[in-house]
Amino acid sequence: MPDDQDHDWDPIHDEVPRDTRRVIALEEHLHSHLPSDAALRVKALESLLVEKGLVNSATIDRWIEVFSEEVGPKNGARIVARAWTDPSFKERLMTNANEAIAEMGFPKLEANNLVVVENTPRRHNVVVCTLCSCYPWAVLGIPPTWYKSFEYRARVVRNPRGVLKEFGLELDDDVEVRVWDSTAEIRYLVLPERPPRTEGFSEEELVALVSRDSMVGVAKVVTPVRRS
Repeated sequence: MPDDQDHDWDPIHDEVPRDTRRVIALEEHLHSHLPSDAALRVKALESLLVEKGLVNSATIDRWIEVFSEEVGPKNGARIVARAWTDPSFKERLMTNANEAIAEMGFPKLEANNLVVVENTPRRHNVVVCTLCSCYPWAVLGIPPTWYKSFEYRARVVRNPRGVLKEFGLELDDDVEVRVWDSTAEIRYLVLPERPPRTEGFSEEELVALVSRDSMVGVAKVVTPVRRS
């Protein structure tokens, strides 16, 4: 008869005891709400600089907001809108994005090479950096948290359609999906499809339609509903 009073739990071959599962689940829940080590280091550095009177927290927050929501993505949106309205610029952009973007006077690109990939009715492009979070900061601003997450970096390569669906973007089965992996040397910008019924829009009106997510490839640009 087996002796079950002094049985040592084998984590490989035995079922995890119920109490142990509860402890593991609780620890995972608590850890999931903790900031990352990098976030903690940044917060500690900011606190030190604020304490010494060298910076102001409100100023830092405002600069982050400006660069992530205004300056960066607006630069990319202007590039897209110009490509939609200027065929010769679009040709230069697709041939040598760095040189074409330099014409517009934007900050120098941090990567040696930026490649623009165009969405079409039969092809959809999405960008990722599987190793870390390489991203065209000069034209898209600060990368969103989800772009840097391990979950996005791992899953979008294996199941791009599934990930896009979670972003609210469902593609027809006959649309090819291409995933582009950014590196420190080469980064990618998606040129989204121009939405229908925007032929009479000015370049500024088109700029307002282009989102950061559409230039990463997890969203499309849609035609706004205009009131009559």
